[in-house]
Amino acid sequence: MKSLHFLLGITCIASLTGCVSSAQVEPNSNLDRARQTLDSLYLNYSVDNSSLLRENYPFDEQHTVTYLASEEQANIPNQFSYLWPYSGTFSAVNALFEATHDKKYKKLLDSRVLPGLEEYFDTQRVPNAYSSYIRTAPASDRFYDDNVWLGIDFTDTYQMTQEPKYLDKAQLIWKFIESGTDSILGGGIYWCEQKKESKNTCSNAPGSVLALKLFKATNDSSYFEKGKKLYEWTQRNLQDSTDYLYFDNIRLDGKIGKAKFAYNSGQMMQSAALLYQLTKNPIYLKDAQNIAKECFNYFFTDFTPATNEEAFRMLKKGDIWFTAVMLRGFIELYRIDKDKTYINAFNKSLSYAWDNARDENGLFNTDLSGKSKDQKKWLLTQAAMVEMYSRLAMIQ
Repeated sequence: MKSLHFLLGITCIASLTGCVSSAQVEPNSNLDRARQTLDSLYLNYSVDNSSLLRENYPFDEQHTVTYLASEEQANIPNQFSYLWPYSGTFSAVNALFEATHDKKYKKLLDSRVLPGLEEYFDTQRVPNAYSSYIRTAPASDRFYDDNVWLGIDFTDTYQMTQEPKYLDKAQLIWKFIESGTDSILGGGIYWCEQKKESKNTCSNAPGSVLALKLFKATNDSSYFEKGKKLYEWTQRNLQDSTDYLYFDNIRLDGKIGKAKFAYNSGQMMQSAALLYQLTKNPIYLKDAQNIAKECFNYFFTDFTPATNEEAFRMLKKGDIWFTAVMLRGFIELYRIDKDKTYINAFNKSLSYAWDNARDENGLFNTDLSGKSKDQKKWLLTQAAMVEMYSRLAMIQ
């Protein structure tokens, strides 16, 4: 396996993840897998003399992306990853820090992850926020969902460290998020600052989660009220009444984009669980449990391994980071009802993926069953795997 653990043994690159010998690894396979995957990520996506990372491995400078609002921007090949996949490394290292309480991951955040992140921080437009590409390039679109994910991570880092600089960033981001709201459709957050054409679950559901996390961090009741309001707006406008899952977006003319993605329903599950923790209103717990049940039905599938192993419910092929964000919702619910059914299903899928979905570089394919392979491995996929293994390691 092409991993720093195997290539370098107990010799380490301090600027990456610090030194961990095989003798030091805790007897938790998920933690070891998270560490090895993070090592593989930095080994294969790093840019020399920079904190920035490549979008894909192998790197192709002619590669274009498909997830931006501006076609012109999306068609410009770039040397570095866009903000969204880079931000996944923040979530990944944060999760490893939380799982291990190892200060080397705090050092990694401060010495590499966050300095690289600041390359995307746009101080030219007000409110200040993170752009989809580095600030030394021509001005790029700014997405409310890109920023809200960062706000969640900064709030989580603050809760782990109690260092005000992280909370300051989260609150700065919240000001940008609020600038993306108006009274059209009765409220809600837009998707993209430059193209206010739709209000998406991917900005509103995590917007609710961020607000509720900020309430827990600050005890400022205005955050609670805003988080609750965003939850209610998203439920009212974007929930599928037939199965509790969430549609992708609503356009300003009221037309619904009916695609269903794991992270959208997962964030509403997490928001419902947080609201239950804060209010003890059983309606929210029921909401979270209903969403969880339907996510399990919709985003998992019956799977029989080629070997003689017993059949199990496998995560469907899809965007792995969407799956990682969905896991956040399942874990938030597990903290309340202690039902490990869904956690066990994640563990089974990710354990199988470890043996069947990685390549010789220690990088994961998007098909966790291992049946299909990707020619290119996306940075965000690898970061999501680190995050999931780390989060599962915290549940024993």
